[in-house]
Amino acid sequence: MANLLGALIGYAVDRGDGDSGIKGLIVGTVAEKAIRGIAPLVATYALGWAVQYGFRKGWHAITGNDPVDAGGRLKARAV
Repeated sequence: MANLLGALIGYAVDRGDGDSGIKGLIVGTVAEKAIRGIAPLVATYALGWAVQYGFRKGWHAITGNDPVDAGGRLKARAV
């Protein structure tokens, strides 16, 4: 029942092309399962990126320099 929406959409698209709809039903089910599996990974990546971006912007606002230079190394600030 959880994959019903993806299966029905795939079936309708496949039937619209004049086919039997079975292939669309299977592809829709597989696509929905893939989206449900990948969505948490994408959300985790986006949250991690937003945190490091915010930290980097905050660091730049406080210290006046970027914590990471073009080479990807941490900068040492002379005191």
